[in-house]
Amino acid sequence: MSATIASKKHITILHTNDTHSHIEPFPSNDPSYANQGGVARRMTLIEQVRKENPNTLLLDAGDIFQGTPYFNFFGGELEFKLMSMLKYDAATLGNHDFDNGIDGLFAQRPHAQFDLITSNYDFSNTIMDGQTKPYRVIQKDGVKIGIFGLGIQLEGLVNKNLYKETVYLDPVEIATDMSNTLREYEKCDLVICLSHLGYNYENPNRISDVQLAKKTAGIDLIIGGHTHTFLEKPTIIQNKEENFVLVNQVGWGGIQLGRIDFYLDHKDLVSSNAIVMDV
Repeated sequence: MSATIASKKHITILHTNDTHSHIEPFPSNDPSYANQGGVARRMTLIEQVRKENPNTLLLDAGDIFQGTPYFNFFGGELEFKLMSMLKYDAATLGNHDFDNGIDGLFAQRPHAQFDLITSNYDFSNTIMDGQTKPYRVIQKDGVKIGIFGLGIQLEGLVNKNLYKETVYLDPVEIATDMSNTLREYEKCDLVICLSHLGYNYENPNRISDVQLAKKTAGIDLIIGGHTHTFLEKPTIIQNKEENFVLVNQVGWGGIQLGRIDFYLDHKDLVSSNAIVMDV
């Protein structure tokens, strides 16, 4: 991170992943998550945090679609409209966001009043060409925050008929390119990766957020999804230049809202917690 920021500045990152069309709280008789979650509670918490700190970003790491009858009936329209009401800044795509096909995703795109960021899906020969961004830079209180997104390999996970001619690009190579672009060209102070690769796997050759952190440089925070991993606090990983990277994920179903606070001056101080949304 840049040491040119003159005085300490406070940036708050709020994040979700794998919400899977859970609009309402889990029912009171749910054996694991009774009365937890719900978009209305999430909105209340987000508004509270924004009042505390106007320099707040709200991000999502994919799998917005699929999991309740709301998706079966509305096809993703309600999810995108509610995220727009909550004023998400950006989201990346998960494998389940293709469950109504790439045409279904395209049809719902106008309802998403936020950026869909994916850096390693090449949509050039599909209807989604031009509907996503490879990265975005947001400035808060003079701090430049660069965001890029990585999706999981769709082959073998999603029917080819659903994602059609979407081309998967190597996430480590793309992350390296994006980090260099955001650091060197865009002069970002913070670099965030929205990842739907999964937290970690027994097979060390299978790319995950943990492996990505180790194999790259220039990323400050990886917000993950796909594996539905509940982390009490972010995992701290040393990257290939022996700098620290935070890796975080907040389970699934909108049960938790992740929060990470960066305090920037000539050094970087971080605090974080996962907020459980229940009665």
